[in-house]
Amino acid sequence: MNQDLTQQWLTEIQVIKEQMAQLQHERDTAWESAQKWRQLYNTEAEQRRTDTQLSQQTIASLKAELHKLQGLEVDTLAAGTPVAIQQEIEQLKSVEDLQAKLIAAIKERDRLLQALKTEQDNHAQSRNSLTTALGDAIDSLTRERAGAGAGSRGAGEQGSRGAGEKLQ
Repeated sequence: MNQDLTQQWLTEIQVIKEQMAQLQHERDTAWESAQKWRQLYNTEAEQRRTDTQLSQQTIASLKAELHKLQGLEVDTLAAGTPVAIQQEIEQLKSVEDLQAKLIAAIKERDRLLQALKTEQDNHAQSRNSLTTALGDAIDSLTRERAGAGAGSRGAGEQGSRGAGEKLQ
């Protein structure tokens, strides 16, 4: 009887070792998956930061150009009328020429304002898309972890229950 009990204990120990190995393998697999998701997230985040930075630079340059065209640039106001503008004004011979030049300047300003608005809209859309993609990635990772965690716990609880019942 003592030898049977010893054999039963050795069998139980072997089963538990196998369960431990399986759980460790599942843990390692889940860890590798999490690492891949982290890397994907970091790559995507870096790309979005780069896109955002480029967009901000574009917006800043468009704003500077808009201010320049509106005559609000500080250097222009402080220095008076630049020589190039004075020469252009001197070339105007009539009121019609002045009106045509003013119409062209207003059209260019409107075009630039529209380009700025389009860029701002695109930036907002990119931000929303990024937020949605990030949320989806987090949800997917959470589901994957929950699935892997439930499978690991279920097997571990079953195995420990089975071992405890056999021992009694």
